[in-house]
Amino acid sequence: MTAKSTAGPLSRPFRIDRLPRDRAGIVIDATPEEEAALAADFRIPAIRDLVGRLHWSGTSARLVITGTVSAFVTQVCTISLEPFEAEISEPVEIVFSDHEPEKDAGDEEADIPDPIVNGTIDLGQVTAEFLALGLDPYPRKPGIDFEPVTDATESPLAILKTLKRDEA
Repeated sequence: MTAKSTAGPLSRPFRIDRLPRDRAGIVIDATPEEEAALAADFRIPAIRDLVGRLHWSGTSARLVITGTVSAFVTQVCTISLEPFEAEISEPVEIVFSDHEPEKDAGDEEADIPDPIVNGTIDLGQVTAEFLALGLDPYPRKPGIDFEPVTDATESPLAILKTLKRDEA
């Protein structure tokens, strides 16, 4: 049922018509190789224990995927530049549809469903995308505080005053 594709480092395509109806859930476990490839894509040092626990409901024309994506990630602190590990737990909610979105729906903020392509959705890509959403864009190691450098003797624009005096 699972197969690799060129969609990304973590790919688990599933045919909508073959998703079991009696068991409306699946666990996506990334391999160490997939975690390393995703870490390289996300430009972070490491990802480990990446798991997507996903459930589905709806029809083959409109499928709703919910659940959680969790992992431990190693990121680099934007202040101290030290690597540190953080736990990610990101809620998942995404809608897939086999219908083309209406072009003049009127509400620009309405979520447009992701497409069901040739009767297939990729739950590996869903797992990777929601992991990416859970990453802190400005990671800060616990206990590290940002302390801006302030020089009370001179304002940042004081240099402009000296330049103007030099011209006169």
